[in-house]
Amino acid sequence: MRKITKAIIPAAGLGTRMLPISHAVPKEMLPIVDLPAIYYLVEEAARSGITDILVITNRDKDAMEDFFDLSPEYISALEAKGKINELSEIKRIADMANVYFLRQKETKGLGHAVGRARSFIGDEPFLVLYGDDIIFSRTPVCRQLMDVYEKFGKPVVGVKPVPVEQLAKYCSLKVEDVPGRDDLFFCTDMIEKPKPGEEFSNLSILGRVLLTPDVFDIIDGLEPGAGGEYQLTDAMRELARGGGAYALEFEGDRFDLGSKTGFLKANIIKGLQHPETSEELRDFLRSLDI
Repeated sequence: MRKITKAIIPAAGLGTRMLPISHAVPKEMLPIVDLPAIYYLVEEAARSGITDILVITNRDKDAMEDFFDLSPEYISALEAKGKINELSEIKRIADMANVYFLRQKETKGLGHAVGRARSFIGDEPFLVLYGDDIIFSRTPVCRQLMDVYEKFGKPVVGVKPVPVEQLAKYCSLKVEDVPGRDDLFFCTDMIEKPKPGEEFSNLSILGRVLLTPDVFDIIDGLEPGAGGEYQLTDAMRELARGGGAYALEFEGDRFDLGSKTGFLKANIIKGLQHPETSEELRDFLRSLDI
């Protein structure tokens, strides 16, 4: 079984739900306390043992590339001011993993974005971390999916139950129980953005999938799906209908960074954990008369 060392982060979307700020600043660079959202995705992959990460991006998002690079001028300035801790943190971020960038050029959907990474992935299994989904967990979700793959050797998708009335925004999976596990299911079919009555279950993919390289041939043959885009879910459906896939109800709290509410919630959680902000923020929240 091939060791998993590569991951893809699709981050080419316009971020229209975060307008007006996303008109000038990539939503992936919006800060969660003092780190941009994209950092948490790269960190999760790196903590899981991933060494090479490809970020699928587009024009006007160069700030992401700059963040994971080292600036000699900035290093010199920090050294001159004796800010050793800050300098060490910047170098740590730059050394977390090999982070590469590739422009999608045309935003035709998640399936199209992943298809652009074919030459980067080659014939290896790989992870996809959806750019809008930040997940705070004890064990990185990527690592949780990798553990399942290493045991069963099939694609794995990260899932959570979603209220039935919200399934039209996500996808719905047809699953069977796996004996001895209450967090793992065997998936044989799925549907993207189901209409009422089309749902298989209330389990939906939220932010993390582990795929095998045969998905690229499927992507090449995709027709436009929901929203007129090439949907990755449609390609994964073919994998599920063929040899099947596993669906893991992962441990962790997921935040939708494409929404203002999700972004604010993630900031509060990290703000309450950050040593420089936790005490004052906690006191402030307690003082609110709302």
